[in-house]
Amino acid sequence: MGRLSFLGGARHERAGFALYTTAVRAARAPEWFAELGVADTLDGRFDLVGLFVALVIHRLRTLPPPGAALAQAVFDAMFADMDFCLREMGVGDMSIARRVKQMWEAFHGRALAYEAPLAGNDKAALAEALARNVWRGAAPEGAPTRLAAAALANYRHLQSFDLAAFKAGTINFEPAAVVLA
Repeated sequence: MGRLSFLGGARHERAGFALYTTAVRAARAPEWFAELGVADTLDGRFDLVGLFVALVIHRLRTLPPPGAALAQAVFDAMFADMDFCLREMGVGDMSIARRVKQMWEAFHGRALAYEAPLAGNDKAALAEALARNVWRGAAPEGAPTRLAAAALANYRHLQSFDLAAFKAGTINFEPAAVVLA
């Protein structure tokens, strides 16, 4: 927690962790794995968490202050959790920083790849980016399009929440079963 304070995120730390936790809960829905064939592995779970976190961060960056600060708090929460999880898995202290940096770079690249399709409501471009990142180019037929449609539906759903809801950490996502129906 001191690290977040050092970065100036302490003011929004609680909301950042609440928003991140909401994104993780949405990303862990079994439908993504069972119906879309996302690999239920560390990589597959990371990719889905990254997608949902990217949706939150993208939405926060469109809001007035402190939207950007809240987006940073969500990002900080994600990587504090990644650090914690790696330690829990027994990754040695000497390689934690390198592994977290690799995860940060992967997340950053994916978030950038999703940004324009989200802003433009471009399902085809988002599906292409998801196929490349979530399935490493070997996606089950139709799965990237379905995940793109679900992501865009959730991004539109996030538009219904005002800054106060984000500051309070009280947003939610549409259930996977609903957006995949």
